[in-house]
Amino acid sequence: MATIYPRRKALNGLMMGLCIAAAAIGLAWLALILGALIYKGLAGVNLAVFTEMTPPPGAAGGLLNAIFGSVVVTIIAVIIGTPIGILAGTYMAEYGRFSKLTVVVRFINDILLSAPSIIIGLFIYELIVRPMGHFSGIAGSVALAMLVIPVVVRTTEDMLNLVPNALREAGTAIGAPRWIVIRSVGYRAALSGIVTGILLAIARISGETAPLLFTALNNQFWSSNLNAPIASLPVTIFQFALSPYQEWQQLAWTGALIITLTVLTLSIVARSLTGRKEG
Repeated sequence: MATIYPRRKALNGLMMGLCIAAAAIGLAWLALILGALIYKGLAGVNLAVFTEMTPPPGAAGGLLNAIFGSVVVTIIAVIIGTPIGILAGTYMAEYGRFSKLTVVVRFINDILLSAPSIIIGLFIYELIVRPMGHFSGIAGSVALAMLVIPVVVRTTEDMLNLVPNALREAGTAIGAPRWIVIRSVGYRAALSGIVTGILLAIARISGETAPLLFTALNNQFWSSNLNAPIASLPVTIFQFALSPYQEWQQLAWTGALIITLTVLTLSIVARSLTGRKEG
């Protein structure tokens, strides 16, 4: 027995060292990526980025139309996807927790949660863009909404399942209908978790490029017409990064920095809400 413990201790130390090394390698690459992004993107941050339109080749300009288009498309996607996700998650957690339909919906939701976003873009292209005969901002919003729904469904279901049944029974005991118990007790108890899920969904769709290439396409000019191609920051970054023009490449780095900081902020807010709930 005495010879076993040193061997186990050595094996534990080896595995711990490998885990630390793997974590250090991952963090090192992350630091290099963020460092390069900040170094190259910060150099192009100025007032013109937020006040001028995307420029023609070889000229200076900004990302105003791309930022505006991304904000509009993202807001519409959240407006479309969030109610559907919350209602579906509510049904799965409150009404059909043990039904066969819930099992099927949960399975489909897991597939959507892990499906490549380009598949969603192709699906919306066939469903909306091709019948309409042109790209549009609303098609891009629907594509992003399909990425919002599975995240919100999963978060809503999980958060409502964490609400103690004693709270529901207390509401039912005073004669409150079930929908009032869900609204006044379940949603209130799970509010921070549901909001966290919505923020994470926004963070996910903020940098999606592939679905927008097949739906909203892009627009070099200012446009608020959702029935026409509309500019978006991820697609603009994709196109400018591949261009041979230095001005476009600089704007691509700056746009990537803006998206990264936005996603980082949303992630921090989501984590703070989760930590407050656990506390």
